[in-house]
Amino acid sequence: MVEDHAVIRMGAVSLVMAAGFDAIEASNADDAIRILEARSDIHLVFTDVDMPGTMDGMKLSHYVRDRWPSVKLIVASGTAIMDACQLPSGARFFCKPYRDTEVAGAIIEMLSDARDPHPASD
Repeated sequence: MVEDHAVIRMGAVSLVMAAGFDAIEASNADDAIRILEARSDIHLVFTDVDMPGTMDGMKLSHYVRDRWPSVKLIVASGTAIMDACQLPSGARFFCKPYRDTEVAGAIIEMLSDARDPHPASD
């Protein structure tokens, strides 16, 4: 979850976790890229558009698509409306305030292939 506003980021992290996934927080694109470079278990980046730093969420989403093409992307904004042609291939856009159930549904759908269909039994 890439969001510069801590309260919004915490809410989005809770949403991701309630959908059944682990969440890692980044406050800007630079932090997100460092995390992606350090970890191979990131399957989805959920980013805000308007963020401070060297790149905004749109630039981040295109960068992620180019460098990590298998990573799924969700882009959200409370100020901009993104047309599908502006988004990287396969990315989903949500206007803020978004409905948690819609975003959770999109995450579940997008990551359905990342879940282990045969979890180990105890």
